[in-house]
Amino acid sequence: MVQAYILIQTEVGKAADVADQISGIAGVIKAEDVTGPYDVIVRAEARDVDELGKLVVSRVQRIEGITRTLTCPIVRV
Repeated sequence: MVQAYILIQTEVGKAADVADQISGIAGVIKAEDVTGPYDVIVRAEARDVDELGKLVVSRVQRIEGITRTLTCPIVRV
């Protein structure tokens, strides 16, 4: 199992709506709107890195109002 944080920038005024929509996606553990350089932070999980990539590209990035994403896989050292 691979987990990651997905940092999201949105159009002005869209953070809460984007977080709500992302919360309904399978594989998303939690989505919260925040302040700072990113507007929404998501914790997600997938079977492997390829599935994580598909989740981000085919599900998350298609949500209206998202302008940029940064995916940060969690590592256990």
